[in-house]
Amino acid sequence: MFKNKKLKVHFMKYFFYLILVSTLLSCTQDEEVISNETEYNIWIGPNIEFTKAAGSDPQLDANQDSITKSVSITRGNNGGEIYNIFLETEVLKGVSPIGTEWAIGEVSDISSLVFQSFRNAVGSPKQVVGKSLVLHIIEEDIYIPVEFKSWGQQNNGSFSYVRTSRVE
Repeated sequence: MFKNKKLKVHFMKYFFYLILVSTLLSCTQDEEVISNETEYNIWIGPNIEFTKAAGSDPQLDANQDSITKSVSITRGNNGGEIYNIFLETEVLKGVSPIGTEWAIGEVSDISSLVFQSFRNAVGSPKQVVGKSLVLHIIEEDIYIPVEFKSWGQQNNGSFSYVRTSRVE
């Protein structure tokens, strides 16, 4: 194809540079896409305080915090963790509440938070009081700041927390 060796070397260099520039341009474009921050749907509306009294029936709407169409938080009277009554009839230790993920921290640090099941995030639920958490409702992809105010002992099922609401 090439009769002149210099022309062949020149063509090969040109071809190599063309590939190099194309690769750099495509990598730069990918980096721009990766570096764009994800938009988070964070509820920053007025605070809502939810309380489930000791011994109250978790089946009653008044004893459930219906946050979205997919998540309503309550706790059974035999102690244990909270659960999502829309998807569960009782707590599934280490998994509940189904449809949610939790992280210890503030929404201002959301991109660095590690989300996991409630139990895995907080350790022992009775030690959750006073900790700042972020609740991620998976189906609606909503993030909600939550702070537990109380956690009942001796299998009474009580708990309370403050969370933000949706901005109307």
